[in-house]
Amino acid sequence: MTSPNLDILAMGDALVDVIATCEPEFLERFNLPKGAMQLLGQDETIALYDAMGSARETSGGSAANSMAGAAAMGARVGFVGQVADDQLGTIFTHDMRALGVRFDTPPLGNGAATGRCLILVTPDGERTMNTCPGAAHLLSPDAVDKAQVEAASILYLEGYLFGPELPRQAMFKAIDIAHAAERTVAFTLSESVCLPGRKEPLQQLIAGGGIDLIFANESEALQLAGAADLDTAVARLSQSVKTLVFTRGPAGALAFEGGEKTEVPAISVSQVVDTTGAGDLFAAGFLAARAKGHGIDRQLMTGAIAAAEIISHFGARPVADLKELVKL
Repeated sequence: MTSPNLDILAMGDALVDVIATCEPEFLERFNLPKGAMQLLGQDETIALYDAMGSARETSGGSAANSMAGAAAMGARVGFVGQVADDQLGTIFTHDMRALGVRFDTPPLGNGAATGRCLILVTPDGERTMNTCPGAAHLLSPDAVDKAQVEAASILYLEGYLFGPELPRQAMFKAIDIAHAAERTVAFTLSESVCLPGRKEPLQQLIAGGGIDLIFANESEALQLAGAADLDTAVARLSQSVKTLVFTRGPAGALAFEGGEKTEVPAISVSQVVDTTGAGDLFAAGFLAARAKGHGIDRQLMTGAIAAAEIISHFGARPVADLKELVKL
C-alpha cells in the first residue's frame, strides 16, 4: 500500500453560508428554534433571506469548514461535495481552492442550485442555522474517487450529508475503500443524524465496525446510544468504535480511546461573538494533530485552541494565524 499524500479527505455538504445578526424576536417571528438547525424549502429560504439584515457570504458546510481550518494549520486536505454550475457554486469552489483545500468534484450542469445556509446570530453569540441543501444532497457514488480516498490517512464524514439516500451510498462506498486501504474513518454527528430514519442506519454502520472515530456533543451521544447518561453512552458506543470524542462547550472536551479517558478544559476567550463552526474547527484541530502523529491529549488541546479562535469572531473560517497558534 502506498503512503498517503493527504492527511484528511472530508465528505460533506457544499454550502455557501449567509451570516447576519438578529434579535431573538426575529427568530420567534419566523418560528425558528434558537440555536438549532432546520432544513428549509426553496420558498422558505427566499422569504427568510429577503427578511434578513445585512449579511456576509462565504463558502461553508460543516466538513468544508473543518477542512478550511485543517488546511490553515498546515494539514494536507481534500474535500468531496456537490455544487451546481452556478454563481454560488463558483464562489464555493474558488474559496476552497484558495484556502489550499483540494476540491475536484465536478459541478452539476442542471437541476438543483448550489446549497446555502442562512445563519442568524443573536447577541449572545448563539447561531441558528437554516439550510437549503440543494445540489449538496445530490452527491452520488460516482463522485467518489477511489484513488483520492486511498490517498488520505483519514476519511472524515459529515453527519448532515448522511441523511439523504444518494450521498449516504456515496459515503458507504468511500468507507469501504478507506478500510480496504487500512485508513481511519472518522464521523461527526449532527443533530439531523439523530432523527428517526437516519439514526438507525448509522447505528447499523457503527455496529458493523464502519466507523473508527466519532465526534459528538453530549446530547448527540446520548441520543445515538439511547442512553440516559454519558457513561452508559460510552460503554455502548465503545464496543464498536475505537475512539470517542465529546465536546462540551465551556466545559471543554474529552476522549475515550483504548479504555482510557483524556480530558481538556475549554480555552477562554474575552468574548464569545459567534459559535458558528466551533465544533467544525474543534474537529479540524483534533484531526490535524492526529494526522501529524501527536498524542490524544495534544489532539484534544489543538481542537480546543481552534474552537476558541473561531468563536471569537463572526463566521466559521479562521481569521487568526491558526498554524502559529497550534504549532503542529
